[in-house]
Amino acid sequence: MQSNNMIRNCVAAAAFLLCGSAAAHEMTPSLPKLIPSYVDGVSYATMKIWNRRQDVTYYEIMIFDEDWNPIQFATSNKIIEIGYLETRSFEIYVRNFDIEKLEYICTTSKFLKDEVTASSITSRICSRIK
Repeated sequence: MQSNNMIRNCVAAAAFLLCGSAAAHEMTPSLPKLIPSYVDGVSYATMKIWNRRQDVTYYEIMIFDEDWNPIQFATSNKIIEIGYLETRSFEIYVRNFDIEKLEYICTTSKFLKDEVTASSITSRICSRIK
């Protein structure tokens, strides 16, 4: 009986360790604050993204409300190129009357058309607005 518990614990530990090996990109801060910009009626947040994936070099920036409906925003590039283990900062600008609806700032990994394989996995990381 004790042998079965030991085997079960070993299998559970192995499953836990294997599941933890998945890599995705990271985005900070996790709870960004919007601050007024120099443009009247517009606020902004500065975000930083770190690419931990060797198979991805492009990420799309998106903003959503609490029901995952897209919200209009401005940034220098909605799709940014980031090499493996590189970091990039970006700013998003939102109209002040959209701030009440704003819930999530997200980045989603993107593949070039010729890079897509059957095993390609897309990752989406979101930060929730304070």
